[in-house]
Amino acid sequence: MNEHFRPNRLPNTTQAAEGLPRRRWTVAEIKAMVAQGIILEDERFELIGGEAVPMSPKGARHELVKKALQKHWFPLIVGSDIDLITETTLYIGADEFREPDFLFWPLAVPIEEVTAAAALLIVEVADTSLRYDLQTKALTYAKLGLREYWVIDAVSLVTTIHRDPGTNGYPPPRKAGPDEVLEPLLAPRLAVRLTDLGLTLAR
Repeated sequence: MNEHFRPNRLPNTTQAAEGLPRRRWTVAEIKAMVAQGIILEDERFELIGGEAVPMSPKGARHELVKKALQKHWFPLIVGSDIDLITETTLYIGADEFREPDFLFWPLAVPIEEVTAAAALLIVEVADTSLRYDLQTKALTYAKLGLREYWVIDAVSLVTTIHRDPGTNGYPPPRKAGPDEVLEPLLAPRLAVRLTDLGLTLAR
């Protein structure tokens, strides 16, 4: 077995929800399969504990909210010390990566060196993936030291704000309605009120 792709410290299997074992993949193995065309570059999934988990298809509401936030946030970071990328791959371990909708980090940090702990803010826009983003992702990000994590419900426009990460997760998050101003602790220039973006509740 190639030690470059699979460190010896990683077990060869992972445990699925129904109790059956799964072959455990590493980030390096996934990259190698993409390079060989075995996995298509536009396939959307996240690697969680070595298991490739398909991401839910994006609904129209998800894209509507994301587009409005992009138009608001990109001009705000011009000339600032903050960088932003959307739908990037955030590598967080030998067998883990995530695909956040918005990732903000200090401009001085090269993108290849960005970690969850170095990030200023990660934002997920959720419709069908709401439970996954609020539970699985929140716990992972807290353990990694992400200092602020927002999950915006694309349907209700309620934002769940997670702060003060710990090894057991975040404390109970605060929920903010669409009329409230959302202001990141580490990047206050990114403050936004969803209703100011022309967004309305889904009918």
